[in-house]
Amino acid sequence: MPRSVDDVPRCVVAHLNEFFMERQSAMKAISPVADEAMAALTDFTINGGKRIRPTFAWLGWMGSLQLTFSDAAEHPDADAVMHAASSLELLQSCALIHDDIIDSSATRRGMPTVHEHFKQSHSAQAWHGRGESYGNAVAILIGDLALSWADDMFMEAALPPAQRDRAWQPWQDMRTEVVCGQIMDVTAEAQGDGSLRTAERVNRYKTAAYTVERPLHIGAALAGAPQDTVTALRTFGRDIGVAFQLRDDQLGVFGDPEVTGKPSGDDLREGKRTTLLALTLDIVSESDRETVESSLGQPLSEQDVDHLRAIIKKSGAYDRVEKQIDSLVTSAVHALADARLSDDAHRALRSMAISSTERRR
Repeated sequence: MPRSVDDVPRCVVAHLNEFFMERQSAMKAISPVADEAMAALTDFTINGGKRIRPTFAWLGWMGSLQLTFSDAAEHPDADAVMHAASSLELLQSCALIHDDIIDSSATRRGMPTVHEHFKQSHSAQAWHGRGESYGNAVAILIGDLALSWADDMFMEAALPPAQRDRAWQPWQDMRTEVVCGQIMDVTAEAQGDGSLRTAERVNRYKTAAYTVERPLHIGAALAGAPQDTVTALRTFGRDIGVAFQLRDDQLGVFGDPEVTGKPSGDDLREGKRTTLLALTLDIVSESDRETVESSLGQPLSEQDVDHLRAIIKKSGAYDRVEKQIDSLVTSAVHALADARLSDDAHRALRSMAISSTERRR
């Protein structure tokens, strides 16, 4: 079990590997195709990711119980809690695999996306039909499998039923919120809804709830935390989760591909209606607004992207988002002080709040 926050990812990967190994024989017995699908899901889940969500769940649990990292590692529920927390990575895999299909992304973490991998496999073997349709279909199903297995892994955690049931409600809420957030996101793009209110609601439910707020809530629920601690943790999680998404929005336009793993300006090519874009469209001149609106979702050259970046910078939207991130981090840290956590958990959460929202070029 982890004896520091940096040790959590290793423990998460160990639990995930154990889970996948337990599923391997059943998948092989069904079909070689099922086994290949599981291999793709295993590779996608294991090879990459910072394990942010399980880490927040772990800190919510140990902090609510006033445990140090050493005490938490020796706690009789530690292994079962880590197993439940690790299941969040399967939910994350589902969300990312489906998100890549929705965004028509060819790469993720510098590698082909799951749907692109199966598209290439289809083409290499000269199968019937369109490789793109096959790749999308298989990836959708693998994402569905990840979601089903996330529930399985969570429910299989060796915890007393009453303890596990306390965390089941926020788990259910989290699943609903992330799916509804995604629906709001794609609908906003289809409608051309660039309003700030819509962008903020998408940030709240598509990212903040399932990235930080609900994992902390789940951890606190597993610990049987009092309501005031849960409320403080959720406030912290909401603010940091939104700030995290705002940082991601900035990186989606201005980020270094070496850091993001995606081509520079990809959010502009995909036409994502982010807070950064909503603020830009509210501020810019009519001619610049027309330029931005007509460019979103189009194939753009690097020169085109540079021009749009210049418009965004000139508008002041970039600086306003930076100020909003700083304000959210400050309010989150204040909320954290009201949560009455162990010192180890408090320090770790404060550090994560800063590191996950800092500028990265």
